[in-house]
Amino acid sequence: MIDVRDQLARDLLNSSYDDLNPRKKSVIDLIADQRPSGVAPLMKDDRTYWQSLADTVAKVGGSWRFIFGFGGFLALWIGLNLVLAAQSSAFDPYPFIFLNLILSMLAAIQAPVIMMSQNRQAAVDRAAAEHDYVVNMRAELEIMLLHEKLDALRERDILGRMDQLSAQIAAMEAKLDRLQDGRTGPA
Repeated sequence: MIDVRDQLARDLLNSSYDDLNPRKKSVIDLIADQRPSGVAPLMKDDRTYWQSLADTVAKVGGSWRFIFGFGGFLALWIGLNLVLAAQSSAFDPYPFIFLNLILSMLAAIQAPVIMMSQNRQAAVDRAAAEHDYVVNMRAELEIMLLHEKLDALRERDILGRMDQLSAQIAAMEAKLDRLQDGRTGPA
């Protein structure tokens, strides 16, 4: 007895089920079991505390609010030190070496954290793309199945009509024969 999965694989993908890669097998399994493509892995948030923190830092650090806020902080720092320099009491006089140190440390910490967030987001995007691929492949295969079913229905309908026409032709030939027999009969 032929397995449903193997039959679907042969009909739709022209290959045996065992020869398919895991992704295509999962699509055939979904079709055979007639169950929906799950989105649960894409919907749940399984980030650790540190991953969530990295995402928050990337979100805040990559926003206009941060840029304008940090620009305001820099202007305040420089302005305050210039005013205090006039009174010889600046805590970071020109050329603002302490400010440069703080900016370098911020960049050194912020860049890897943003990269961690981007790497995690790339993994999420890959999983979403994989899911989209499975859903699209399944939809395409389901459409192929529907086309086969419609073709079978159309063929059955055409054969039924041909049978009806054959029966009508046979009935008309029989009538024609009777009419001809009636004309050629005893006069």
